[in-house]
Amino acid sequence: MRIPGYANSILHIDLKRNKIRKARIPPEVVRNYIGGAGFCSYYLYHMLEKGIEPLSPENILMFATGPFTGTLWPQGSRYTVACKSPLTDGWGEAHSAGFWGANLKYAGFDGIIIMGAAEKPVYIVIDDTNIEIKDAAHLWGKTVEETEDAIKKEHGREFSVASIGPAGENLVKFAAIMNDLDRAAARCGVGAVMGSKNVKAIAVYGSKPVEIYDRKNYLEAIREFHEKMANDPLTPGRIKYGTTALVDLMNEIGRFPTYNCRTGYYPEANKINGDAINEKYLIKARADFACTQRCARYTQVKDGKYRCISGGPEYETLSALGSRCGNSNLEAILYANYLCNNLGMDTISAGGTISWAMECFELGLIDEKDTGGIALRWGNHEAICELLKMIAYRRGFGDILAEGSYRAARKIGRGTEKYVMHVKKMEIAGQDGRAQKSMGLGMAVAPRGADHLYAFPVLDEAGFVEKIKEVYGEQYLPEIADRLSPKYKGYMIFVNENFSTVVESVGACKYGTMVPPALFYPEVIKALKLTTGMNYTRSELERVGERIVNLNRLFNIREGFSRKDDMLPERYLKEPMPDGAAKGQIVELDYMLNDYYALRDWDKNGIPRERKIRELGLESEWEMLHNA
Repeated sequence: MRIPGYANSILHIDLKRNKIRKARIPPEVVRNYIGGAGFCSYYLYHMLEKGIEPLSPENILMFATGPFTGTLWPQGSRYTVACKSPLTDGWGEAHSAGFWGANLKYAGFDGIIIMGAAEKPVYIVIDDTNIEIKDAAHLWGKTVEETEDAIKKEHGREFSVASIGPAGENLVKFAAIMNDLDRAAARCGVGAVMGSKNVKAIAVYGSKPVEIYDRKNYLEAIREFHEKMANDPLTPGRIKYGTTALVDLMNEIGRFPTYNCRTGYYPEANKINGDAINEKYLIKARADFACTQRCARYTQVKDGKYRCISGGPEYETLSALGSRCGNSNLEAILYANYLCNNLGMDTISAGGTISWAMECFELGLIDEKDTGGIALRWGNHEAICELLKMIAYRRGFGDILAEGSYRAARKIGRGTEKYVMHVKKMEIAGQDGRAQKSMGLGMAVAPRGADHLYAFPVLDEAGFVEKIKEVYGEQYLPEIADRLSPKYKGYMIFVNENFSTVVESVGACKYGTMVPPALFYPEVIKALKLTTGMNYTRSELERVGERIVNLNRLFNIREGFSRKDDMLPERYLKEPMPDGAAKGQIVELDYMLNDYYALRDWDKNGIPRERKIRELGLESEWEMLHNA
């Protein structure tokens, strides 16, 4: 039975045996997991064995779209990449937009599962239903730009390309998969896993339309939603600034990580904010597939040693390679962003690792003998850019930093471990949990590590009180709306995670549809019905999200994770914020964690109770866990 909204097929590629097959997705998997992040959670849990080495051929790399991907539903551009993470040794998940996911759907596939490893470098070409595994000797060693250009010259400009750069080839633990030049599935080291499989790129072109269940009413619903988004008072700012607008907001509320998260306030934020970019470096705003919001940008440094053109930077990059390193040289940040895109690295982990090294250097825990003569002082933008190249090619001190800050600190020792700002070995994003308690909890419990997007708590950061009433209930006010109060934040993260995983599963953009807060269960239920013909009640859709969250939890439990890993850096727990709007604040993690576990129906160690497993229909997965 074909389900509208889907290509109804997963492409399985076994590189060891050089075999390709297409498989239908069981209807119950579609119903229970929807697509995207949900499909990845289901397939990887069932296909991966406990304890495999993430960079071994036994790991699996999966790409998955959702039913909205490649349709006209606003912001229906997203796809998920998942594997066992070489950075965290647990659940690994990354997301991207652009046009690659839509092309995969048009080629007739909802996802790709890559198993084994090729004996030599290869790339995969999917031209509608014609699939080839081709020799990539001429591509290996090339940058992302060079790779895409070479593939498009050979196969056609209509192809969308997802590729790794030198960082992925050299198994940098935070290597990204880049598509459409500068859209990044960045976190968890998914690019390193692709590199370990000797896959340089996946080029996709498709021409088959996506079937829509109720086309007439679907088009009307799209028009209504576009109007709702266009009339939202936050939309003009999104188009003007994109995520760079967050620099001023985060600095104002004291949540802008500075000097390796010593503080959340950066006095020179005005030098690296959206206005500073727009004044001199913005070429134009641009959009991903089916998006009218145009939050992406093209920027250019026209001359000098930092001359470059690239997509971005996003807020997270301005934080990671700017304030976090004490770097207010905007041209250097734009160039560092370009380097990360072109070499294929996550800007968050790259900046987090470099800022850790800078603090250790400032404290005298490492010196120029360790760094190869580089003076890692705060704000040394030349050192930042040089280190990014050294990391991607694993040269000198860059070889140590390529392991990520957690492993680098373990290798160096000397007390450097104290200054690693990580959760589950992944570097903290541009969010200081002391200034927003919900964000602190969300990062602590997220399955892939220091993840600000898994729960994506945004309503309390900017005081959307009316939307808070709608989403969580008026009875939790005023505490739930107070970003500095830990009260009811367990409930907030519980609600947000369930919904957020649904958004990642349908293939929509969280930032485009949840900020402004324009999308919630009623809109998703309606869109799913019109797109796929599947009926969901709100409680059923909430269960889908909860099922995915719990399956991610079971994956990590199988790998040895527990409450001890739902932790934040000691700095957030014991060092009061020294200045800014959140001065004096710490994160009351245990209080919020107990609240969150109780709502999840997990025990005090973060293990789901059997009644919750039965409620979510995860009995077979529970049995697999105990038989592992």
